[in-house]
Amino acid sequence: MSAENITVSGISGRYATALFDLSSEAKQFDTVAADLTTIKSMMAESDDLVRLVRSPLISRDDQAKAMAAVLEKLGVSDLVRRFVGTVAQNRRLFALPDMIDDFGKLLAAERGEVVAKVISAKKLSDSQLEAISSALKSAIKSDVSLEADVDDSLIGGLIVKVGSRMVDSSIRTKLQNLKFAMKGVG
Repeated sequence: MSAENITVSGISGRYATALFDLSSEAKQFDTVAADLTTIKSMMAESDDLVRLVRSPLISRDDQAKAMAAVLEKLGVSDLVRRFVGTVAQNRRLFALPDMIDDFGKLLAAERGEVVAKVISAKKLSDSQLEAISSALKSAIKSDVSLEADVDDSLIGGLIVKVGSRMVDSSIRTKLQNLKFAMKGVG
C-alpha cells in the first residue's frame, strides 16, 4: 500500500501531503518523522506551547519567531523548521497536531504499515508498547505503527483503535457497563 492510496483531507491533509512530498524528495522520511514526534511530545508536555500554537491573539510574526526558537532548541531539521515557519506565516499553527498525525498516516502507508492508536491511563513504557505492537502485528498480519496517547479518565486498561475497529478494555468503560447493568436490576 502506498501513500497515494491513503486519503487525508482538509487543511491538515494538504500541509501533511506537501511535507510528505518534500521529505520524499529530500529522502528524509525518518528525520522528519522523528522531528514531528519530538514536536508532538513537546506539545503534549507544554501547555504554554499549546497556547502559542492555538491562540489567535498572538500575531503570526510572534508565533513564527517563538516556534523558530523552540524548534532551534529542539534541534529539528531545517526542512521541518521551514515547514513549521510556513505554517506559522500562513496562520495555520492551530492545525499542526493534525498535520503531524496525517503525515504519520501517509508515512505508515508508504511503509506498508497499519496505524494503531493506543490510549492508556498512564504513559506506557517502551517494553509495553513493543508488546502491544507485536501482539497487533500477529493479529492483523501487517506491520504496525503505534500512536500512544494518555487519558487519565480511563482509570486503567487500554483503548486500541486500528482502522475502524476498536477494543476498549478500560476500567472506565467497564464501570459504565456495570452501572448500566445495575440500572436494569430490581
